[in-house]
Amino acid sequence: MSVSTKDNAPAATAPTVQGTAAPPRIHRVLKIAPTSFFADYGCHVRIYEETRALQRLGHQVTICTYPTGRDLPGMDIRRAVNTPWRRTVQVGSSIHKLYYDGLLAARTLQVALQVRPTVVHAHLHEGALIGSPISRILRVPLVFDFQGSLTSEMLDHKFLRRTSRLFRPLRTLEGIINKAADRIITSSSNAADMLAQEFGYPAERIITLPDSVDTEVFAPRAAAPQAALHELRVRWRLPVDRPLVVYLGLLAEYQGTGLLLEAAAQLLAQGVPAHFLVMGFPGEADYRAQAAQMGLSEHMTFTGRIPYEEAPHYLALGDIAVSPKMSETEGNGKLLNYMAVGLPTVTFDTPVAHELLGDAGVYAETGSATDLARALRTLLTDPPARTDRGWRLQRRAEAQFSWDATGRRLLDIYSELSR
Repeated sequence: MSVSTKDNAPAATAPTVQGTAAPPRIHRVLKIAPTSFFADYGCHVRIYEETRALQRLGHQVTICTYPTGRDLPGMDIRRAVNTPWRRTVQVGSSIHKLYYDGLLAARTLQVALQVRPTVVHAHLHEGALIGSPISRILRVPLVFDFQGSLTSEMLDHKFLRRTSRLFRPLRTLEGIINKAADRIITSSSNAADMLAQEFGYPAERIITLPDSVDTEVFAPRAAAPQAALHELRVRWRLPVDRPLVVYLGLLAEYQGTGLLLEAAAQLLAQGVPAHFLVMGFPGEADYRAQAAQMGLSEHMTFTGRIPYEEAPHYLALGDIAVSPKMSETEGNGKLLNYMAVGLPTVTFDTPVAHELLGDAGVYAETGSATDLARALRTLLTDPPARTDRGWRLQRRAEAQFSWDATGRRLLDIYSELSR
């Protein structure tokens, strides 16, 4: 089922009048999203915001995705058929994605023959694998939105080990998928370097487009409606006598959720007052139970999934934001939402975090709960430092990370490849 079933009609090509510049080309972009779009996190936000930016600039976008997910107004979403034996798709690596990707490939080819895209824009390696033959059949360029190494993600999710017999074949397949793309877009320079050095992808065909943020939606905390914030505080019984540390994103070990619980326990044992608002999914029930076993129930609130539209108000409740993500290859778009709201932010010391936060971030040794507690303590015990760093991050988000600028750069890439 799709939000809009109307096929995108081919854009008319106006003749060039002598002495008059030809009108800009209207692109028909076929996005391939092998995930349950829309699901309020990570790569879904990037797909959503890229689409909105392209639409604001007058271009047409069709999104092919899994049968599950949340429909969004104003977006042409075409879903693959579901299976009678399994109605949901789990986050992360899963053997079940093999047949979901097969069904998505069939649906994407059907849609591609209808809309006749001028460019195929694939997300994730599965999307690039599906998009490669389709782009060749239609003789249009393939742009691969690279959001992390396929095999590294499998290692992060404990789906694969380096000693496994499948590791090398999958690493080889990853390289083949990479090289099928006419251009690869990465969200960080670190990912671009890895593609060039580890996979031999031509550096001149890699474009780094960092995750961005809508600073009109994720506005500074002072601009948030106080009545709405009060209602949220009452709903979740949040204390007003302690600083509130907020986290918004997936809950998983590779995201550092377990380490965040350990750091919280250490801070409380040291007598540092704080309350933690942990927003996200999946596994919130398991982490809530783990927090209770650690004696954190009175100091930690788990909300489960937060709709993306409500995220700005939830973040505006916070005094400090945290992102203990450990992946070296994946993006970390939640940091930009924190920045735009003006939240001083603690994160592990990864290249991606440095690219986004710069010298206004507070960094902890990657993988260390003790150092994460130390970094949080520096802000919890120093309100003026919180104010200064939050202001600097908010200004940095406004100045350097705009989705409209990202949309214009995407169009430059499409136009260059379509000549």
